Amino acid sequence: MTPDETKNALRVAAAAHGFQAFGVATVAAPLRREYYLRWIAGGQNAAMGWMERNNERRLRPENFLPQARSIVMLGLNSRQPPPALPYRVASYALGEDYHNFIFKRLKKLCALMRTWGGEQRPCVDTAPVMEKPIAEQAGLGWQGKNTLLVNREHGAWLLLGTIFTTLELPPDAPERNNCGLCSRCADACPTGALADPYRLDARRCLAYLTVEHTGDFPPEFREAAGNRLFGCDTCADVCPWNRRAADATEEKLRPRPLPPDLRDSLAWTPQEYDARFAGTPLKRLGLARWLRNACVVLGNTGTALDLPALEKLAAASDPAAAPAIASHAAWAIAKIKARAAAPDVPAAPATPDGG
Repeated sequence: MTPDETKNALRVAAAAHGFQAFGVATVAAPLRREYYLRWIAGGQNAAMGWMERNNERRLRPENFLPQARSIVMLGLNSRQPPPALPYRVASYALGEDYHNFIFKRLKKLCALMRTWGGEQRPCVDTAPVMEKPIAEQAGLGWQGKNTLLVNREHGAWLLLGTIFTTLELPPDAPERNNCGLCSRCADACPTGALADPYRLDARRCLAYLTVEHTGDFPPEFREAAGNRLFGCDTCADVCPWNRRAADATEEKLRPRPLPPDLRDSLAWTPQEYDARFAGTPLKRLGLARWLRNACVVLGNTGTALDLPALEKLAAASDPAAAPAIASHAAWAIAKIKARAAAPDVPAAPATPDGG
């Protein structure tokens, strides 16, 4: 096959595996290296030290796979209507862990490409790869002011997969930036993490604080967290390009059952937590961070019905229960009692748009 025929055959195979977006960039495609290094130097990656390592590969894709000539970028729509719950979980985390099933599909595409004489290396969000700038160069969208990849058809909801290959495939034209003067994502951010367009300060980001951050939930951001238990879709929700986006059709992303009341989960054991969320993004959160986040959410939205479970958690003396959880439970108790004493102070609303 000619390079064009190879690329078209790969596009068809990718669609058969459920990918809705497809594009190719050259290994030499320009990336915003200096911008990334300034972001790291400013400490805006918070405690994600792994983003400071392996930059000889992250910033130089030609070092990721020797003799690589092309980078295939694939996207899968993850948009989900939020379940009718008093708390929010990020759209991508409602179903199966996308890392697992997307990686398996990439490996199948790599096996096909091997029959065409290529050597490949796939990755899904776990390798030192600047996925979003590469996806922009491959024509899948542009990196918006919220730092997410924004696609004309699927908005800000694409999950990305990457294949480095030694095959020489015709590259796609880079997508131009279409954010214009819009500032809805920055305006809607509850903690001001997008104060500078195209630059996310992870130290203030609720997606980072509820998922990646392992310490105490910063007191200055607890009220802003509202009903967000895992992640924060706000800057994606408000993007006007989402008006064209349909809901996800991928069955593996369909929401799994979640507890209707957070207070019921405050008595879980680590084993119960792991069994309930096996195979989902929530599994890696772990019980301690779940409890921490649940206390923050209940502090913002809970009622007197939640007090007995929180009081039991606050009184826990077992060191294995993570002493910090008791302080978060005490904070939630104080917030609920303060609202009860001042009925005109409403609880944080459980808003369907995450705002």
